[in-house]
Amino acid sequence: MTPPDLQPLPLLSAGAPPATAPWTRLPYPDAPKFNSSNLLTHWPRLHAGQGLQPPVPGPLAEGWALYHSGEFERAVAIALTHGHDGLALANQATAIYANYLEPRESVRLALFKQVAERATAQVAAEPDNCQALYWQAYALGRYSQGISVARALAQGLGGKVKGALERVIELQPLHADAHAALGAFHAEVIDKVGSLVGRMTYGVRADTAIELFERSLQLNPHSASVLMEYARGLLMLQGDSRMAEATRLYEKAAALEPVDARERLDVELARAGLSD
Repeated sequence: MTPPDLQPLPLLSAGAPPATAPWTRLPYPDAPKFNSSNLLTHWPRLHAGQGLQPPVPGPLAEGWALYHSGEFERAVAIALTHGHDGLALANQATAIYANYLEPRESVRLALFKQVAERATAQVAAEPDNCQALYWQAYALGRYSQGISVARALAQGLGGKVKGALERVIELQPLHADAHAALGAFHAEVIDKVGSLVGRMTYGVRADTAIELFERSLQLNPHSASVLMEYARGLLMLQGDSRMAEATRLYEKAAALEPVDARERLDVELARAGLSD
């Protein structure tokens, strides 16, 4: 049975995103490029944070190669022609594009909502699907940040995010990205409502956040996004007293050699963070 806080939302169209203008292209021509052949060679490193099984050679593998090369719009178009088999790619490519490159806030939020609704419908049919659970949580989390965390908590979105991520970790204990995302959830709620209210109302704790970040780094020590999530979490939880450690984590992220387009974007964010 699907847990009550993971019931499906009313679905938007699962087709094209709610915009007629083309998606913004990746601005870094030096990002790594992939095809369906070298994709499988690099797959374990590309998906070290998720443990996702590689696709069989064919059109869907080409879609994954486009995603990792930064061709997000083309990757989604291919994914949506593959029905159920393409959902993981469609959700990941849409969510990552929206998070990093979409400049229009209304479109960005609509894309996150679209991913959340697609993933939530999939969770309703497949309660143990880790990819659906994770991208449901990711999209709802980013959507919540866009409308304000306080407003999202009042709407009950926090319970959906927390429940989905906890379920991913229960089903797949080596899912590094879920550990980092759940750590960030604990830290952000504490930052917004305080440790006492956070613990009593939402079941979040600062020590749990740190444990989750540490576990994520153990599982995937070369992830720029995990390093930055940890740094931001430290600052939300403990402020300037952890600035030196947060800076060290950002420096480590900025020094990484990107393995794909998404990590190229992460490395650029880390560099920008250090220059602020």
